[in-house]
Amino acid sequence: MNINKIKIVRACQALILGCGILVTPLISEAEAALLFDYRATPYEGLKPFPKWRKVLETYKDAPGDCTATKYNRCAHQKWLALINKWKELPKGEQLDKVNRHMNLFRYVMDPVNWGIRDYWEIPKEFFARFGDCEDYAIVKYFTLRALGWSAKDMKIVVLQDMNLGIAHAILVVEHDKKSLVLDNQIGQVIDAKRIRHYRPIYSVNETGWWRHKAKLP
Repeated sequence: MNINKIKIVRACQALILGCGILVTPLISEAEAALLFDYRATPYEGLKPFPKWRKVLETYKDAPGDCTATKYNRCAHQKWLALINKWKELPKGEQLDKVNRHMNLFRYVMDPVNWGIRDYWEIPKEFFARFGDCEDYAIVKYFTLRALGWSAKDMKIVVLQDMNLGIAHAILVVEHDKKSLVLDNQIGQVIDAKRIRHYRPIYSVNETGWWRHKAKLP
């Protein structure tokens, strides 16, 4: 394993947190929903996820006025303009536009970007400094929220990429009776049923979190 891959693995491993916390699920294992053929059991509260709670408290923070010499501030202003433009589109097209636009931004690992193993960015930070996998998922989540999508239909999912052997994060959106994946590693929005190499660990939104386990035979 080369040095760059070691850095990526270590940075991604920091995503996997809160999975060993002893809490009581809201429903039984038999009633749990499915994602990538793993049961998703819901839990109340967001206490295990301080980074996500901080994002929820600060995500509306915006940079100052856009100037010609500060491209990333301009990118934030362009984002706000695109939200207004995309509001008129059908929901399926909104998903495609959001996924493709955010995936255009450069991938930067947290140790390089922030000097720490794991940092969850709010939109203004993503546009100012770019980000890594969970940051793409976060900015897509809040873009869709601004477009009128309900929090209950979306989850930021932290998972293990079994092909690459690293942790990863994506956004999953429920639409047209499908679990649709918005992924910075995949150019198009696709049905979760088409993906076989992801093992979900936990997921969060504004209302609570889910533990994923017990793959179906």
